[in-house]
Amino acid sequence: MLPSASVSNSAAAPEPGWRHARRGTSLSEVHASIPVPAANASFWRKFRAYWGPGLLVAVGYMDPGNWATDLAGGARFGYTLLSVVLISNLFAMLLQHLAAKLGIVTGRDLAQACRDHYSKPVAVALWVLCE
Repeated sequence: MLPSASVSNSAAAPEPGWRHARRGTSLSEVHASIPVPAANASFWRKFRAYWGPGLLVAVGYMDPGNWATDLAGGARFGYTLLSVVLISNLFAMLLQHLAAKLGIVTGRDLAQACRDHYSKPVAVALWVLCE
């Protein structure tokens, strides 16, 4: 666990750039990392270490609604919309990369960062829009 991700006292001053001090680690009961194989481990050992978590993320990203939409669009329009799918996936990868960088640097997930940075009405509005 990152040293900066420790639970802070609510009376503590916020870090520069944040309105509120960090309240704690999101999902602290599962906040951990996978064991990373040694640098001299075989390719397949390293591949298997990341395959499971990567597969879970991919399944979560491609939910049943997304699959149904993709299949219906493909059945109706064929390859005409393939460029839209490609561009959408590139933007999704960019946003995932930025969210990962935010988490690595600040120790906050995207929801915590929005809650800590924006006023309560704006944070609630963002939550409603995301739901």
